[in-house]
Amino acid sequence: MAAVASFHLTRYPARHAPGAMAELAAGGRSLAAVPGLRFARRLGTGRGSAMGLGADLRRWAMFAVWDDEAALDAFWTASPLLRRRHRRGEESWDVGLQPLSAHGSWGGANPLTDLDAGADDPGAPVAVLTRARIALRHWPAFYRSVPAVEADLRRRPGLLAVVGVGEAPVGLQATFSLWRSAADATDFAYRRSPHEAVVRRTREEGWFTEELFARFRPYRSRGTWDGRDPLSGP
Repeated sequence: MAAVASFHLTRYPARHAPGAMAELAAGGRSLAAVPGLRFARRLGTGRGSAMGLGADLRRWAMFAVWDDEAALDAFWTASPLLRRRHRRGEESWDVGLQPLSAHGSWGGANPLTDLDAGADDPGAPVAVLTRARIALRHWPAFYRSVPAVEADLRRRPGLLAVVGVGEAPVGLQATFSLWRSAADATDFAYRRSPHEAVVRRTREEGWFTEELFARFRPYRSRGTWDGRDPLSGP
């Protein structure tokens, strides 16, 4: 069976923020025994939809890849870890993701190696995950480029939701975004946009020592993100 993925976003009340930080610092030890889990990263988040410097210490995320749908379903319905997050958090959102395409690596390997995309639906929502390890000498150029990309992103009518995430405050950055359609995501990424210009510079100047780009079909979700499920429609 083909792998599936999931993304989980939880906002904690202030009294539980230190515990959430400790859980992140513990890394993957509590996830090591989860059946069918092949890859997981606990991630901090930026403030609001920001992708640059700065962190929201009350909001934390997790991206995971599962051997198959059955493994994700078991985690989704019975995981003590997920129940604890929902109990302690003041807002949680979870989404199941069917991988459509992926290239690059995360920690030296691509966790999405066996894809079963099926028939593409150009009018259906898509989720996009981009992750990069930024070379130290290129940190200033990268973070100077972020404001123009963010400003253009917020003007895009096809954007449903976006959050900047990362494994460290600087240097290990990722973005998870939801789009009304694949065409909307492509327009932002590559068609004469500030983002396209930044992508070109990363290639020409070697900003990244590692990167992963993956596109997914979100097929199940629950909870809320900033007060609503962004996949539930207007």
